[in-house]
Order: sequence, then C-alpha cells, then structure tokens
Amino acid sequence: MNPAIQVLRVTGADMLPWLEHVARLRIAVFRDFPYLYDGDMAYEREYLQALSQAAGGVLVLALDESGAPVGASTGMPLVESETAIREPFQQAGLAEAPIFYCGESVLLPAYRGRGLGHRFFDEREEHARSLPGVRTNAFASVVRAADDPRCPADYHSNHAFWKGRGYREHSQLRATLAWKEVGATVQSDHALSFWLRELDTSE
Repeated sequence: MNPAIQVLRVTGADMLPWLEHVARLRIAVFRDFPYLYDGDMAYEREYLQALSQAAGGVLVLALDESGAPVGASTGMPLVESETAIREPFQQAGLAEAPIFYCGESVLLPAYRGRGLGHRFFDEREEHARSLPGVRTNAFASVVRAADDPRCPADYHSNHAFWKGRGYREHSQLRATLAWKEVGATVQSDHALSFWLRELDTSE
C-alpha cells in the first residue's frame, strides 16, 4: 500500500466531520456499474446520520497525503441496520444479535489496487470482534444479470476477492432496496444477495 495513504477508523460523534465527504464518495463510486446509482444527497445525509448514531457503528476512511478522503467503508450491528436489511434474516429465522453488517466500501479508481479493500475489511472485522456477542460478518451485493448490456467490457466482479477473505454467498437471503438509476426518472427495486463469514474471535 502507498505509505502516503492513511487509514483512519472512527466511531460515534467522531464520524460527523466526515459524513459529507463520504456522501460525495458514495455518489461518485456508486454511479458506476453494478450499482448505477443516481445519487441523492438528502438520502445520503439521512443514511450516514443513522450510521453515526448507531452504538456499534464504525466508519473507516482512506485519506490521501493532503488528508482528503479518497475511500470509505462502514458497518454497524445488524440489529441497528435498516429494516430492509434485517428482514431477510428475520424471515430465515436467523438470530440478528450475533451478526455485524458491513455497509459499503467505496474507493476512487486512482487508489485501487493498493490493498485498501483488504484493509477496509480488516478494520471492520476487528471492530466487529470487539462488540460483545458478535460472531458473524455479513454484507450485501447488488444482483445483476450476467448478460446485462450496461456491464462494461473491463468490469470484474469482486466475488473472487470476497471468497478469498472467507465470505460465502447465501443466495437465499435476498433484500430489496429502491434507488434511482443513472438515466432513469423514478426509483426502481433492486435485489441484493448476502455474503457471510464466521469471525474467529481469537484473532
């Protein structure tokens, strides 16, 4: 990893000075495939405010040499997550309390390939292990058809990366979230599939 990149983990009110930066990063990065999200600052502020108020929430930042955020990742206990994320686990009869939910990892293209993706997971997994009773990490990925015509020719999914970190897809756990896609005039529903990993609390 480039030594000029600083990784900072913050919780609670210490997140507040960073939330506008993270909102802009999310909008910029999620505009690309597979999310194709046409960002909404009002939603971003609400979403990130809820993160900062979650008792077990965490924000991990990647800062360039000037101290400006170039990447971020988030997480919070599943029990503190939004209803749409919790419902698939409830419907499957899975206990929520032992699960930590990792939200997004967003990183500007110029800073990819430097190990920051692994560092984001390392930091969130370490935070999750510090929370009483948490034994499992989970995150959701958007589901797109293999032949989606909007998929760029040079696109590579993160499946191999996630599997390499010990995560396994549980395709029977599906959430539905609505957002407005780039070029659309209204919101539409999108399916997300969950990936889980049991945490070794002795690490």
